[in-house]
Amino acid sequence: MKNNVILYGASGHGKVIIDILERLQVSIQTIVDDNPITTSIMEHPVTLSSNFSFQPTDSVILSIGNNKIRKKLSNQLNVFFEKAIHPNATVSKYSKIEEGTVIMAGAIVNPDVKIGKHCIINSAAVIEHDCIIEDFAHICPNASLAGGILIGEGSQVGIGATIIQGVTVGKWVVIGAGAVIINDVADYSLVVGNPGKVIKFKQNENY
Repeated sequence: MKNNVILYGASGHGKVIIDILERLQVSIQTIVDDNPITTSIMEHPVTLSSNFSFQPTDSVILSIGNNKIRKKLSNQLNVFFEKAIHPNATVSKYSKIEEGTVIMAGAIVNPDVKIGKHCIINSAAVIEHDCIIEDFAHICPNASLAGGILIGEGSQVGIGATIIQGVTVGKWVVIGAGAVIINDVADYSLVVGNPGKVIKFKQNENY
């Protein structure tokens, strides 16, 4: 990781990423936001994005919790995207973590896991062996994924949710907090409960 990173997004999620970078002793150049409500976060300046010019050599992390917005910005910006892994996360050397992904404190990522671009593996989430997490997904705090699970692009697994081994979760799915998923989940589904049941289908990736 380069030692001068720009964060895009002055949010609560950004605060967590700031903490990770500080623990890694990585300098933060600035924080950019489209509609900042403050001039600084945790002693780091916040700059209006329209007043900032990104360069191809810039190292950037998208510090935005919304999966759709991360996807949009990643396609717009011509920069180098960094990843950030909290020093208290347990990440197997046999896993693969793509650019832009952040892994929070207490998370566990076991062998032969593949995590795509600009994902969020949040605090104390567990990703067991042989899981595949596609781009822009968010595994929320304390969610647990057993072995061999596929999480599709842009999907969000809610706080404390559990998914049994071998399940496929489609793209842009929302799994509610505490849900227990024992069957495959179709694209664009909203799933809640124990066992998980689909209560709504979306037309596209818009939540």
